[in-house]
Amino acid sequence: MPELLAIDNLTAGYGEARVLSQVSLSVAEGQSLALLGRNGMGKTTLVNSVVGVTRYFGGTIRLDGRDITRLRADQRAHAGVGWVPQERNIFKSLTVEENLTAVARPGQWTTAKVFAMFPRLGERRRNLGNQLSGGEQQMLAVGRALILNPRIILLDEPLEGLAPIIVDELLAALRRIIHEEGLSAILVEQNAKKILGVTDRAAVLERGLVVHEGTSAALAADRSTLEKYLGVSDSGRLKRGRT
Repeated sequence: MPELLAIDNLTAGYGEARVLSQVSLSVAEGQSLALLGRNGMGKTTLVNSVVGVTRYFGGTIRLDGRDITRLRADQRAHAGVGWVPQERNIFKSLTVEENLTAVARPGQWTTAKVFAMFPRLGERRRNLGNQLSGGEQQMLAVGRALILNPRIILLDEPLEGLAPIIVDELLAALRRIIHEEGLSAILVEQNAKKILGVTDRAAVLERGLVVHEGTSAALAADRSTLEKYLGVSDSGRLKRGRT
């Protein structure tokens, strides 16, 4: 598969603090990557760096061969970078449908297709954002990213704080988005076991460095690596904390 996103020797952070140190990763067209690591090891910072909301110190980020390292966040979005942040960032004073139509760009992902992917949103299309449950808000945040028709979608802890039934619904939707629709994706998630079952490849960050990279299936079966770098419990969830 041709390379879509290429991160080469990226050093980035916030203010004077350098969180990432010469990180190199790539995601192929149609491929998905689980981004894992203990608390505060740089996962969210890496996603934010691809989006364009951190301080850049060195390295390059290329999307489909185009250098986007110096582009503003809005320019990266137009170039094809979709983002679902931890905070979701939906418009709570707009209806579900207005949230989608306000940001829609031409492409295969339409309001109707988002509603087909997330029937709950279709049922609540006239509800305001602040009238939705946490799980429905997360579905809407994913739908807003999709309707931008990105080349790659970045999801920062999409399952955090959701009820188990909603987690299962969202995981099923992510599988369809990644495997059936073929959308490239990077997923940061606390529940390593569940997200490894969705993605093709996995990378582990430790103190701003990539310390492990390989297939998701191989990592899911490697108990010693999971324990060494992630400290996962038997459930597959990191033992404590947020990114």
